[in-house]
Amino acid sequence: MPATDASTGLDDISFLGRLSEALSQMIEDQTRDLFDAAGIVVPVKSCSLLTALRQAGEASPAQLARTLGQSHQLVIQKCPALVRLGLVTQRPDPADARRKLLRLTDKGGAQLAMVDAYSEDITGVYKRLFEETGDVHAMILKTLQALKARPLRERAAPTPG
Repeated sequence: MPATDASTGLDDISFLGRLSEALSQMIEDQTRDLFDAAGIVVPVKSCSLLTALRQAGEASPAQLARTLGQSHQLVIQKCPALVRLGLVTQRPDPADARRKLLRLTDKGGAQLAMVDAYSEDITGVYKRLFEETGDVHAMILKTLQALKARPLRERAAPTPG
């Protein structure tokens, strides 16, 4: 776990990416504890992938990557664990044997239904956290939109004047 002591200099604003990763990892670890207690075996960082797959019915990793705004490689890396857990199946695409098609299994659907039911509890947990910290979710969305509209390289350009 990364240091969070400001005296180390590693919590400086210039290390925002590292701090964001530390937050993401802490949320994943602590959510895993909650999932374990609820009997949910879905990997925490695969919930959105499974949700997108449920919406698609059947999809290739490339299609899921586009839907999620993630890299194809990241989606591919998640697939073996999802297959091993019995949450998804994969088969060759009849139109292109190089491509695999993924589909949610009955177990995957049941697990995702548990995640859906549990999302109200998790939403309440986050709302209570945000009472203490401010609405981090809204701030992350706002920051992502701002960076999409105007990337850091444009913000780093010298201001005229």
